[in-house]
Amino acid sequence: MPDPGTPIPVVIADDDTHIVYILKVKLEEAGYDVHPTNNGEDALELAQRVRPALVISDFNMPVMDGLQFAIALRDTPETADVPVIMLTARGHAVSDEELARTNIQHMESKPFSARHLIAKAQELLASATTRT
Repeated sequence: MPDPGTPIPVVIADDDTHIVYILKVKLEEAGYDVHPTNNGEDALELAQRVRPALVISDFNMPVMDGLQFAIALRDTPETADVPVIMLTARGHAVSDEELARTNIQHMESKPFSARHLIAKAQELLASATTRT
C-alpha cells in the first residue's frame, strides 16, 4: 500500500464509464492517486503530465486504441518504463512482436474481478518500487 503522504499516480484509460468508476473507487480506496480518461490519445497526454507509476488501459478505445497507446507510452522517454495492464473484452491477442514494443505486463479479459485486478496492480506497483 502506498504511503498516505505521497499517493502513487495511476492512469486509467477506458471508454466504459462503469469500468473507470469501479477501478477509480477501488484504487482510491487502496490509497492511489487515480487519473481517468476515456481514449488513448488523452491518456498519453495525461501520462506525460502526471508520470504515473502504472497505467490500466482498455484495448478497444476510440481515437487511439490501447495497443497504439501502450506503444506510444514506451516510445516516449518520460513514460518508457511505465508498466501497463491491458483490459480486453474480445480476447484480443497481442503478438510477441507487438508486445515487445510495449510495457504491457498483464492482459486481463473482461469481465474481470475488480479485486483480482487491483491485487495485480498492487503487485506491479510493488515490484516497480522495489526496482527503483
